[in-house]
Amino acid sequence: MVERISAGLEALGIPSPGAAATLSRYGELLIEKNKVMNLTAITEPDQVADLHFLDCAALLTIGGERAVSFRDKSLIDVGTGAGFPGLPLRILEPSLSLTLLDSLGKRVTWLEEVCSGLGLEDVRCIHARAEEQALQKGWRDAFDIATSRAVADLRLLCELCLPYVKVGGVFLAMKSTDCDQELSAAGRGIQLLGGRVQAAWDYTIPGTDVTHRVVVIEKTSPTPRGYPRRWAKIQKAPL
Repeated sequence: MVERISAGLEALGIPSPGAAATLSRYGELLIEKNKVMNLTAITEPDQVADLHFLDCAALLTIGGERAVSFRDKSLIDVGTGAGFPGLPLRILEPSLSLTLLDSLGKRVTWLEEVCSGLGLEDVRCIHARAEEQALQKGWRDAFDIATSRAVADLRLLCELCLPYVKVGGVFLAMKSTDCDQELSAAGRGIQLLGGRVQAAWDYTIPGTDVTHRVVVIEKTSPTPRGYPRRWAKIQKAPL
């Protein structure tokens, strides 16, 4: 796995002294834990390298000269699951201040074990529901970057993620390339939550023919009080 990750990072133009080996170890821990806990449907090592690690790594390079800078930034990965994309980004950009947020306690406990095993002691792993944690003091409008790789509709993701982003920061939503209708439907809600769509970048994962899209949403004003709403309300009446 390490050779495949290393080749992919080289193709992306990402310097990776030691990072490929760390990501490979992370992959081994993921595959092993997945035997007893449902973390991923992708379990073949080369696919883990491509569809998890290199897919996440691509966020560091999308946009060319207008690429989002992760250096010395704070990032919250909302609904992080098995740690994607937050943990690979932290491994590749050590200056990143990372918070992993997930609603399933077992996953959070495992992520803490992974971070400890990989020597990433400064990563915060938080067990909480996104719509509830965003209402806690010190969390709202607090992060330079929010990310989500969840398959949920963009209208829902924006309400869960944008409240965490400070004005001038960005929410990066990892989506498929056929999300045009979804993006159009989310326009009103994005504006209401204090954001605007800055760009939608398509990228191909190195060594594959798989193309994904990241929607870059800039936070232009504070999210109004009352958002995010309760989860049942978010689901029932998306913005």
